[in-house]
Amino acid sequence: MTERGALRARLDRLAREVAKFGAVGAVGTLVNFGVFNLVRHFTDLHVVRASVIATLVAIVFNYVGFRYFTYKDRDKTRRTRELTLFLLFSAVGLVIENGVLYAATYWFGWDGRLQANFFKFLGMGIATLFRFWSYRTWVFKALPAGEDVAPAAPAESFLKKPPLDESDERRPAVRRAS
Repeated sequence: MTERGALRARLDRLAREVAKFGAVGAVGTLVNFGVFNLVRHFTDLHVVRASVIATLVAIVFNYVGFRYFTYKDRDKTRRTRELTLFLLFSAVGLVIENGVLYAATYWFGWDGRLQANFFKFLGMGIATLFRFWSYRTWVFKALPAGEDVAPAAPAESFLKKPPLDESDERRPAVRRAS
């Protein structure tokens, strides 16, 4: 493949990844805003607390979407490490997202419903840039070139006996007619 063709292929893969990340993120954004506005409407929680609850719900939704849709072809061997890093970077994103909302609400006094939604959206946008970079770099690591994800063996695979070869001692001796 030519250098230009290789660059084109890498850009195509990146574009597909960004599109999938964006699709999961868009639905996660709807979940985040939906929970945020429901909590604000039905409870007396302060704006940032309602936002933190909504962000936590969206984080859970997004992990499932990223693992099984966006990054389904990535390394799956170290799930504990993956989940730990995902939660760590998601927590940083939560601080970024809600830090913007906190500053707008408590430092500048912009606490109307429309203003709260605007600054929550602004914080989510900034946090999304950080999350995209950190998830693809540290959490959902790419497999080395040439390695494909092997499909999981069916649950009954342990019941199948391995084929016996000629030198296996358990195999009954076969008489050959001469």
